[in-house]
Amino acid sequence: MLSRFPVRKLSLAVIACSAAMVMATPLPAFADAGFQRWISQFRSVAMQNGISGSTYDRAFRGVSEPDPEVLEKARYQPEFRAEAWEYFDNRVQQDTIETGRRMARQWKPWLDRIERQFGVSRYVLLAIWSIESNYGEVLKNERVMRSLPRSLATLAYADKRRAKFARQQLIAALKILQTGDIDVGHLTSSWAGAMGHTQFIPTSYQAYAVDMDGDGRRDIWSSVPDALATAANLLRKNGWRGGETWGYETAALPSGRKFPGGKMALSRWQSIGVVRANGKPFPRPSDTAELKVPDGRAGPIFLVTKNFDVIKRYNNSDKYALAVGLLADEIAGYGGLVRDWDRPFERLSYSETEELQKRLGALGYYDGPIDGKIGSGSRDAIRAFQARSGMQQDGHPGKEVLRRLRSN
Repeated sequence: MLSRFPVRKLSLAVIACSAAMVMATPLPAFADAGFQRWISQFRSVAMQNGISGSTYDRAFRGVSEPDPEVLEKARYQPEFRAEAWEYFDNRVQQDTIETGRRMARQWKPWLDRIERQFGVSRYVLLAIWSIESNYGEVLKNERVMRSLPRSLATLAYADKRRAKFARQQLIAALKILQTGDIDVGHLTSSWAGAMGHTQFIPTSYQAYAVDMDGDGRRDIWSSVPDALATAANLLRKNGWRGGETWGYETAALPSGRKFPGGKMALSRWQSIGVVRANGKPFPRPSDTAELKVPDGRAGPIFLVTKNFDVIKRYNNSDKYALAVGLLADEIAGYGGLVRDWDRPFERLSYSETEELQKRLGALGYYDGPIDGKIGSGSRDAIRAFQARSGMQQDGHPGKEVLRRLRSN
């Protein structure tokens, strides 16, 4: 994900700042003097960690002030807990499924090789690619992607909560630059340091990056084979079980009963009434699984297996791992959910959601991308339209809102 921090702990020595060293050259009038001093001081720390002076200077040439957008995003991290339907509707929908199938055809020769070498499902890799960078489309957005050295230096200098993380990642990023895997002009990331098609932070890149296309560089920014193989390598090294699923949707739980937590064999779950939603038997009844009820008993319910836990090594979130698994199954053609999310409105299709955004834009409520994804901008626009129309101001992108917009 574009703005996450690592959930897997990768050890590096704690970096201590060296004594102050004032730059000899005068600062430009627009420069942040404190930031420039920090860059100057950190140079010796980087060199103590194996970074050459020329690499460091190349990384920071022309960088004279913190990135204000990085600071804004770092300050504005609301504790927004998306409803289950809201999280999944933006990630598992018509466009992401169809694009995933097209990418499966386009990259089939490479996916064949990656699957043979690492034993990881191509559909899981495609789902990760979709969720992390919209199949690489995010990398083309200059409003999202920015200079990695500047972003991390900004966090290290101005964000006390993230300073240690940012210093650690900056050293790792400079090592990536020094190896020649990428040049400084293409060493870009999200505001928090996630890089490339599959959004690896620098320390994770160091641990898992793969030169799949054989050009001598581990380039997850412009080489799709390298990026997908790197994701596959992470999953394999964290215990991915080839040929096995991530989990199963189950039928509704019998009412009036409590079910145990923890992991049990699938055969044991079945014996106490937890069965597959499609009525089929579990193909590997001896596998252990854990019950997940992300949307309460009114929504879909899952038994998740070892590979679900492995996906969480990529991002330690049940919702993330479920989104990857569900999208992967859809791309593969296994079908979608038997039981839909418990949403309080009638869901729009992808094309209808785009129409909703266009109509809100035409009325002056919305100025964001027409992408079929409902984010905070779309919700605010819906609420504003609902207020003008005398509707309940819940911000839900339902069919009733679209009907009202069409009548306008």
